[in-house]
Amino acid sequence: MTRPDWDQYFLKLAMLASERATCPRMHCGCVLVKDKNVIATGYNGSIPGDEHCEDVGCLVVDNHCLRTNHAEMNAISQAAKHGNSLDCATAYVTNMPCTSCAKALIACGIKRVVVFSDYHDTLATQFFAKAKVKIDKIEMPSTDIKYDLKNYTSARK
Repeated sequence: MTRPDWDQYFLKLAMLASERATCPRMHCGCVLVKDKNVIATGYNGSIPGDEHCEDVGCLVVDNHCLRTNHAEMNAISQAAKHGNSLDCATAYVTNMPCTSCAKALIACGIKRVVVFSDYHDTLATQFFAKAKVKIDKIEMPSTDIKYDLKNYTSARK
């Protein structure tokens, strides 16, 4: 069994976070990492206490759902709520951030973004380039989880 490298590992965590998303228009996950430690996670979802798109429908204006916070914004908010600095951290995101999320990631000090999927009509790459934020697009990690319970339990006997 081959272990995933760090980028694959953290992107798999972002993929797992995306499963919590409550907006059917896009499931996106974000994991903010510093020194190989997870600082915060986020997924597309409504603000605390509000109704979810999957329950009451999307609130769409100009082809964007306004009911939903993006995964990156929720992750940044979680880090701020718990007093965690994101200066020089890496963002692992299932999809290329939109322009607004790119600007927020730059503003909070993110220095690297790792993605496996593109986003349509975004200026994110231009803003990241101006801010000297490195973008690494890698292949989507395997969706398989390899857990060998049989060998683990027999080895303990």
